[in-house]
Amino acid sequence: MSNGKANVVGAGPNGLVAAAVLAQNGFDVQVFERNAHPGGAAASGSTLGEGTVVDLGAAAHPFAYGSPAFAHFDLAGHGLQWDFHDYPLAHPLDDGPSVFLHQSMDATSRQFPADRKIWRLLHGPLVRNPQAILENATSPLLGIPPHPVLMARFGLRSLPPAKLLASTAFRTRQAAALFAGSSAHSMLPLAHPFTSGFGVLFGALGQSWGWPVAHGGTGSIIDALLRVLDGLGVQIHTGHQITSLAQLPAAELTFLDATPRQVLQIAGGQLPPRLRRRFERWRYGTAAYKVDYLLDGPIPWQDARTARAGTVHVIGDAAELAAAEHQVASGKMPDRPFVMVVQPSSADASRAPAGRHVIWSYAHVPQGYAGDAGALIDAQIERFAPGFRDRIVQRVNTSPAQLQAWDPNLVGGDIGGGSLSGTQQFFRPSASPNPYSLGVPGLYLCSSSTPPGGGVHGMAGWHAAHRALRELGRT
Repeated sequence: MSNGKANVVGAGPNGLVAAAVLAQNGFDVQVFERNAHPGGAAASGSTLGEGTVVDLGAAAHPFAYGSPAFAHFDLAGHGLQWDFHDYPLAHPLDDGPSVFLHQSMDATSRQFPADRKIWRLLHGPLVRNPQAILENATSPLLGIPPHPVLMARFGLRSLPPAKLLASTAFRTRQAAALFAGSSAHSMLPLAHPFTSGFGVLFGALGQSWGWPVAHGGTGSIIDALLRVLDGLGVQIHTGHQITSLAQLPAAELTFLDATPRQVLQIAGGQLPPRLRRRFERWRYGTAAYKVDYLLDGPIPWQDARTARAGTVHVIGDAAELAAAEHQVASGKMPDRPFVMVVQPSSADASRAPAGRHVIWSYAHVPQGYAGDAGALIDAQIERFAPGFRDRIVQRVNTSPAQLQAWDPNLVGGDIGGGSLSGTQQFFRPSASPNPYSLGVPGLYLCSSSTPPGGGVHGMAGWHAAHRALRELGRT
């Protein structure tokens, strides 16, 4: 028996998870998606030619692998498989071998004996409890976390700026570089408070269950979710761009998987004035400039072991990384930007024709960057892999503007739903006790602009839907 009707606008992972929660609790749910296929930035395609599988958005998935929402809906039972590399992460250095994040804290810390004790002190409690720390990290910050004691330990490790911690806690450039690279996933300058939390979190997940890739591409995560939704009777309408709430059918609940800019377009006139002003001032942050490559062989890294890593942070030492991220946040394009490379086809042969490799990469660039960063990305990879350019068979460059044209939530190339600087790290999108409510009865926000923020994990949709159900007394 139906509990009522619900609409979801946007079929990214958060919107789809919200739809699944509502349908499982008896609602008749309809999802409206502007693109031809659901998934948002969690999508794959053959953009490098026949026989290739290219991740159009996210590529490596430590959060998706442990997502409580994905576990609840048993995506593995709906066809999702994971592929693991020999190393979750590699960080090449100019004058010496690469440093690796192993799927073991002992193996990782053996690379830098002088820093072994501090490395284990920082990561140990989290590595021993990866599921608990992920549940904390993917819960709203303003509230009681599921595991308070562990959250307190994480909080103490998160507070310092990563630049400060890397330069004072570590004696070796290897440990400092490995830590700083993981901290850069914050998309913030490393002098910003709390950036150490990203370094500890990403490092701990890598040293426990790794940073796997989805077999057959990131789109396989969405395919599994769609099978769940099909079983729950959810209707998905693709090719339907919603620009006004008036376009939606009558429903008791409506969820927007959108960032504040799109919310203002869809429902700005209905929002309370204070929230509307907050959305008008919403800041978008560091952008991504993406390049996908088809190679005639693996990347010829100077340290050959690096080809066996899933993700590679391409930048040099911690000081160089901090300087590049500071420039980007200041609106300047560095000559040597932070580049992230993912090498999926070395663990998943379905990604490329025999003998060829699909390589995913992006550089951190200023918000709305209109230049061409492709040559800079080439140069950074060539720096640590001489002969890389000679291996390129085909490439596709995607600028921040092109990312936004494909997925309007990627405003100016920001892949996180809004900057984490200032109060936006804690008040996402506002200081309301219910960060998912849009101040209108039955209207909710469930995008990466709400807790816990960006990433392919579906937890913003999970929390938004459960909050709405509690307010209705339906769960």
